[in-house]
Amino acid sequence: MLISEKNKLSEDIESFVEKYGSDRSALLPILQAIQRKYHFISGFAQQETARLLNIHPVEVNSVISFYSFLHENPQGRNIVRLCKTISCEMSGKAEVEKAVQRELGISFGETTKDNRITLEHTNCLGMCDEGPAMLVNEKVYTQLDPETAVKILSEIK
Repeated sequence: MLISEKNKLSEDIESFVEKYGSDRSALLPILQAIQRKYHFISGFAQQETARLLNIHPVEVNSVISFYSFLHENPQGRNIVRLCKTISCEMSGKAEVEKAVQRELGISFGETTKDNRITLEHTNCLGMCDEGPAMLVNEKVYTQLDPETAVKILSEIK
């Protein structure tokens, strides 16, 4: 990371601290803001957040590792999460999963070469009665079949 990039990131984190506060309860909103802007939370961002909140960097890292929607490594601009619960499995998730991987040319846990899409599994999306369910960024899609899932992906590619 270049010095100018580090300076910009530091300024952004300082503005998030101004917005959300400097106590421990502000940690998650600050990390979410960093994630939204940069698509991941680098080691440097973790150190800066810890410094500004006056907490140990291990505390910052433990929050990131606990929440599946926070990442230490770069992610695609679009995050596609397919629900992996038993109810979605029973509703045809395996076929949707195969179609999505075939369409993107990547496996779950990977990002496309152009950094447009990261493919992940996720735990329950709360749509068990309408599975299989998929979350694309912040929009939920339900009652998916392979064709519908591929069509959704073509819209974000």
